[in-house]
Amino acid sequence: MIHASLHWIDYAIVIISVLLAVFVGIWFSKKQKSTNAYFAASGNVPAWAVGMSMFATIISSVTFLAYPGAAYGGNWILLVQGLMVPVVLVGLIGFIVPLYRKVIKLSTYEYFERRFGAFARIYSSIAFILENFSKMGAVLYLMGLAMAMFMGGMDINTIIIAIGVVIILLTYLGGMEAIIWMDVAQGFLLIIGGLLTVGMLFYLTEGGPATIFQVAGEFDKIDFGPYTMDLVNTTCLVMVLNGIFYAVQKYGTDQSIVQRYLTARDDKNAKKASYLGVLMSVPAWALFMFVGTCLFVYYHINSGMLPQGIKDDEVFPFFIATEMPVGITGLIIAALAAGAISSIDSSINCISACVVEDYYTRLRPHAGDRSKLWVGKISVLVVGIGSILVALLYVSWGGQGVLGSLFGLYAIISAGIVGIFLLGLFSRRANWQGLYIGIAAAVLFTAYAVLTSKPFDMGGGEKQLLIDLGEEWNFNQSTYMLGVYSHLIVLVVGYLASLLFRTPLADKSLTIYGYLEERKEEKKRGE
Repeated sequence: MIHASLHWIDYAIVIISVLLAVFVGIWFSKKQKSTNAYFAASGNVPAWAVGMSMFATIISSVTFLAYPGAAYGGNWILLVQGLMVPVVLVGLIGFIVPLYRKVIKLSTYEYFERRFGAFARIYSSIAFILENFSKMGAVLYLMGLAMAMFMGGMDINTIIIAIGVVIILLTYLGGMEAIIWMDVAQGFLLIIGGLLTVGMLFYLTEGGPATIFQVAGEFDKIDFGPYTMDLVNTTCLVMVLNGIFYAVQKYGTDQSIVQRYLTARDDKNAKKASYLGVLMSVPAWALFMFVGTCLFVYYHINSGMLPQGIKDDEVFPFFIATEMPVGITGLIIAALAAGAISSIDSSINCISACVVEDYYTRLRPHAGDRSKLWVGKISVLVVGIGSILVALLYVSWGGQGVLGSLFGLYAIISAGIVGIFLLGLFSRRANWQGLYIGIAAAVLFTAYAVLTSKPFDMGGGEKQLLIDLGEEWNFNQSTYMLGVYSHLIVLVVGYLASLLFRTPLADKSLTIYGYLEERKEEKKRGE
């Protein structure tokens, strides 16, 4: 790994930007008197700030590093997933946002219970918690690796603990309102970091932007192919299908996004915030893809400047460490830290909200708001410390190792969450009996697909399939298709199985049909 020593100005920029998070947490701490304030900012945040927060939460430091690496080594095919987000959500946001604001108190998964019973709620809630625990540990670990390289080989454990403690302080003291306003600052910092990088690459590349676009065109770097009907490899078709379900998953079933609907002042502002978050994310993803393309052209023209054996996702950090001038280097590293903070603080707060609403309130239905707030704050501490420990374990094992493999298995016990949501949304005939059969089918399929296609490190350092049925019977399609199939299985099997049980039709207000009926009545009154 290449190590670079930062100038004191760069150190100062990074330290000030990180300490700003603590200051913001302290600033908003006096307002945290209730669970509504702590988890939903008392429903009093401007739409533009909520939208910016959604954007910053989705664009993590992993995106900051992974997208340039993917575009450097290949093309822009990963962006296809993001392009599907506005396509899918333009019509759905207008219904999803007011539905959640009307139906739930705090937890996304309360809707699942009202539609299909307690098991659906617990199943979905556990899936969210496991997914975010694995994500938080990975984000902290990868950010620590990158920042250790920038900071002259500083101990990665020190970096992880320092950033982790800052995130815990911000989240514990300031609640969701502090998180949102910090996200606003960090979102702008991420955008500035990307734009400064592109500007420097334009300046440093001989021939400037014209050369970059010419060489990129010659090597098909700004491309979304292959365009075959192949589902085995990562093709444009695979990413389109995956992107459709990714869009619904993020804006329809993810607590970290749905919880932000509740922070807006009313339905209209919540919808505006959602549209803003969606429309900002796609250009940002494209920006970091373009960074990777520019890096490819720069090092193609200046061959021999990269160390031998450097990985694709290490090229951008190497460029920052060796080519960026004093001051700009600090801003970009601060943007990297900001991406980690804005992603993890949201996950911690939202997991804590689930702990309070999905579990504590169920066990103590008559608990007062003060005790709920206390449990929420304790949960923030426990979850935050847990995420640091996960990242430190990754460091001690030289990678995600066994723990990463265990987190990888969560896909088996969290299959088909989007399928549950869509089934409840579009079918009044669907019932809990049919859904549970659909979930069982999805879990069985996902277990087969994961265990026969994904090598796991279960100790000893060697990765191997846990079940090997041979080339003919192992799941051999793209891993991006796994989620697509699991959601479809829940949707189709759940609906067909529901027909076997005679139950009353679901409450219309919990489905899209209630929304359509309301719109029809509003139109009549308008006439």
